[in-house]
Amino acid sequence: MWKRPRLSSRWTIRWLSSGRLEDEGDWFYSSEWWGTEPNNGHTVFQSNSDKGNGVISVIAYPSSRPAAVHWPATERWLQQRISDPGSVYIMQQPHCLAVPYLKSMVSAGLATLASCNYDLVSAVHGKESMHVLCIGHGGGSLPLFLASKIQGAIVHVVEIDPVVISASTQAMGFPSSALKKSSDSSSHLQPDKIDQMLWKGIYERLFIHELDAEDFILNNTNLYDLVFIDAYDGDDIFPHKLWDPHSPFLKALKSRLHPEHGTVVVNLHADSDVLSSDGGVSSFLHPILPMGKYVSQVCKAYKNVILGKGEGLGLAFTVSVPWLCNISLVVCRGIGLGGATPAKVSLDRDLVLKTLMSKSLLVEDALNLPFSSLEYIKRGFVVVD
Repeated sequence: MWKRPRLSSRWTIRWLSSGRLEDEGDWFYSSEWWGTEPNNGHTVFQSNSDKGNGVISVIAYPSSRPAAVHWPATERWLQQRISDPGSVYIMQQPHCLAVPYLKSMVSAGLATLASCNYDLVSAVHGKESMHVLCIGHGGGSLPLFLASKIQGAIVHVVEIDPVVISASTQAMGFPSSALKKSSDSSSHLQPDKIDQMLWKGIYERLFIHELDAEDFILNNTNLYDLVFIDAYDGDDIFPHKLWDPHSPFLKALKSRLHPEHGTVVVNLHADSDVLSSDGGVSSFLHPILPMGKYVSQVCKAYKNVILGKGEGLGLAFTVSVPWLCNISLVVCRGIGLGGATPAKVSLDRDLVLKTLMSKSLLVEDALNLPFSSLEYIKRGFVVVD
């Protein structure tokens, strides 16, 4: 266990009998992330947001220890890296994605990229660079996962709320040295000893920009292979300017994608499971899922702007997320249906799904994933018209 004063986190390793790393982000362990009772956890961070996110809190809950057979190896790892045995620090587990929609986004995005003849294996081993943009930071588990699993990944993160960034770096173990220095997008803050010790080889490829997403895209010249968008405000609403088909954001995003395989993955609250008998979202659910009624419009906006109307290039599809009312929208330039008739579209849909499922196995193997990417690809696959 590592801790700063009054903060705690655990280094946990579990293995299956087959020798494969067990998924510590499995829904089975959700009680360890969020507790079982309202008063089980203790608040380790709390601050008011000036960006519409209200009060941002981080609450810690007790978690299970690693299996006894693996604990000695973990202790040796700690002893080699911590000069002061009495000092204990927070560290995120970069291999762990503890929320199903993140697994869905990663699985769909990487399988789609691999389906475009992109050399994912070379990127994983650091032989090729993969330029990734994450719009919305949260606790930072997605960018940290990508930078740690893919040695060639250079990950830029855009987050408008400084309190969100502070919560992740002060209370959730995200490396603070990833914060970019001044206006130079390629420079970091000077890393402290802990970041150098725990995150060497990873923090150098992470860049956090405290900016509005639209401002960043409009003033950026980078070309991205993969873009993840998970940006909700304090009312749990996806900002209109991030999906308005006439907005500067979407038009600029189109120009920032690699022309051959550029892929965008968007986390959206799904509405397919919460419709009332007349096809609308019930009044009871409006405060809970205010985004639901806009999902179809968001999907069409991203497809029409990024792929272009009637150009016959690229593909847009959605997959549903287990246990949650979310879907992952994927828009990609590299694989397409080519303006076929409805019957041909149906046939190609099956072919595309088969290709994605095949590539999901490549993703699992290349990244040594502790979860099944295939399960997230084939779940509720729908081509966006």
